[in-house]
Amino acid sequence: MNFKQIQLPLSKAEARELKAGDACLLSGVVYVLRDKGHARLLEEASKATSLPYGLSGQTIFYSAPTPAKAGRLIGAIGPTVASRMDFATPTLLAKGLTATIGMGPRSEEVHKACKEYSSVYFVATGEAAALMAQCVVSEEVVAYDDLGPEALRRIEVKDLPVFVGIDVQGNDIYALEA
Repeated sequence: MNFKQIQLPLSKAEARELKAGDACLLSGVVYVLRDKGHARLLEEASKATSLPYGLSGQTIFYSAPTPAKAGRLIGAIGPTVASRMDFATPTLLAKGLTATIGMGPRSEEVHKACKEYSSVYFVATGEAAALMAQCVVSEEVVAYDDLGPEALRRIEVKDLPVFVGIDVQGNDIYALEA
């Protein structure tokens, strides 16, 4: 399998070159956030013209990392079911988010938003959380520290393995012919 090397942040032009089903290795900055954090982020974003915390043009990974073990930067960091964040995704894409990472299919509203805002949804394998943790080269809490594992984190990754789940045309990896 040939993997496309992707340097984050992902530009809209680069996003337009990706196709559903493409295997990718992501390197660069990724923000980590889950359900409770998305609710807070939506509230903050509703009061601003752009996304706070430098999230415009960035990628959010739907995850809540486990505590780090001795000698590690971060514990296991696997994707959560992405549809749980569908309530927030169209608004965040409209405000400038470029990509999301999770697992599982997305709603029709997310498909439409990916098309409208030239954004992509990457799919990660849930059973590879320990392996994905080895791709993390730095980690810091940016906001919502009181949410513990669901705090907004800025991580830097090297060669994080993902697939393009939804491309900017709205094509879906889950609808591709085998």
